[in-house]
Amino acid sequence: MTRSRLIAELRMSPPVVLPSLLLCDFGNLAAEVRAVEKAGARALHLDVMDGNFVPNITYGMPIVEAVRRATDLPLDVHLMIAKPEDYIDAFVDAGASILTIHAEAVDDPRPALERIRRRDAVAGLAINPPTRLEAIASALPYCDMVLCMSVAPGWGAQEFDPAALEKLRSLRAQRGDALLLEVDGGVNAETVADCTRAGAQMLVVGSAIFRNGEQTYSESLSQLTALGAQSRSPEGSS
Repeated sequence: MTRSRLIAELRMSPPVVLPSLLLCDFGNLAAEVRAVEKAGARALHLDVMDGNFVPNITYGMPIVEAVRRATDLPLDVHLMIAKPEDYIDAFVDAGASILTIHAEAVDDPRPALERIRRRDAVAGLAINPPTRLEAIASALPYCDMVLCMSVAPGWGAQEFDPAALEKLRSLRAQRGDALLLEVDGGVNAETVADCTRAGAQMLVVGSAIFRNGEQTYSESLSQLTALGAQSRSPEGSS
């Protein structure tokens, strides 16, 4: 799918709940991918961590390649790594449909964002909770998506930081529909409505899908999507 078509599809009927595969059963990765796809997932989120930019280590290109072999769904690959510009081609070749770099990991995001776009992938820029929007203002024209982190990156199952909501509201007011807005960290049945009300169109969810007690993946995805759709603000409408 081309970059422009994927952006149009993601805007068409938000919110899009993206299961974060960091918390899936990696011993049965292909089965887990098929299960969330069957449950109604419209895209999947993969967290790449290097033990340098963030304190945790997860996986790299081979896992992205394995997930791509298991599904045709868009893959939202979040690079929480140092020197992300050195790995853009490798991750797009591995199957990334959306590639997000961190503003904190580069001196100037523009060259990396432009390179992602040249590879016909959706260009995302992530910011950590302490990072102010002013720090990425000059890069916004080169982004397709901004990811507002609502936890410190590196570990799952953290508590939601409401600072992300104000950033989402500000970005929606500043850029309207020019940007896709995504939120990641602590998104669950208690926080999802606040996220979509603030303007988030894409919601990365880990524990609330993969570690949600007796609920099936389908039940969790349906509940989160419904809660988010009911609470979307006029500003967040497409």
